[in-house]
Amino acid sequence: MDKSLLGDLDSLPEGDKIRMSQMIDQLQIRDSLRMYNSLVERCFTDCVDTFRRKTLDKQEDTCVRRCAEKFLKHSMRVGLRFAELNQGAPTPD
Repeated sequence: MDKSLLGDLDSLPEGDKIRMSQMIDQLQIRDSLRMYNSLVERCFTDCVDTFRRKTLDKQEDTCVRRCAEKFLKHSMRVGLRFAELNQGAPTPD
């Protein structure tokens, strides 16, 4: 977990810090799983048309790879943009 997330929690008792850290970890895991599931669903729906065989044919495989690559690049770009905007946001006093 990113320790900078706990920067404002220094004034909390140690037990509360641990609970908050665990909660943040769980939220990060949940968000990662949500992103993964969204990726799988979107790329499967867009790329797999028929169930002729157990494995993907060459066209489906290429489509899934391209779809996953675009999805991950988009997610990274959104994350970076969000971080940029977050850094420029005024901090509460």
